[in-house]
Amino acid sequence: MAVRIVGVNLPDEKRIEYALTFIYGIGPSLAKRIVENVKVDANKKVKELSDLEIKNIQDFIEKEFRVEGDLRADISENIKRLREIASYRGYRHIRGLPVRGQRTRSNARTRRGRRRTVGALSKEAWAKIDQAEPKKSATTAAAPKVAGKAS
Repeated sequence: MAVRIVGVNLPDEKRIEYALTFIYGIGPSLAKRIVENVKVDANKKVKELSDLEIKNIQDFIEKEFRVEGDLRADISENIKRLREIASYRGYRHIRGLPVRGQRTRSNARTRRGRRRTVGALSKEAWAKIDQAEPKKSATTAAAPKVAGKAS
């Protein structure tokens, strides 16, 4: 029997304290607090929970916390507001750069994506150019020389 809490199917074989972390917005410390407040044994597996315990957990989470879709909507609203008021943080979100003051001269690869070499060429780029040149040099060697020019 799959247990569904706040629209998320929890894995049957996991302990309830760990399984609650599968819900977006609930981490380990919050899961521990939920289990303590609802007075459920933290070592119980999800499949061992009674219907009453599942209902109590569901009600407590819905009453106390913003999770899943509501939390995602709040976060996207906050980012949208920062963009609209043209704050520094909004500008960083628009540009896809780190928002919280991290350095960008090196690192920041998660936000900035793969490296794009500017100015210098990488070894792979030089290798491609070198492979393409012999084809061009064969055509230029066959071209007749212009009279009157010394080479």
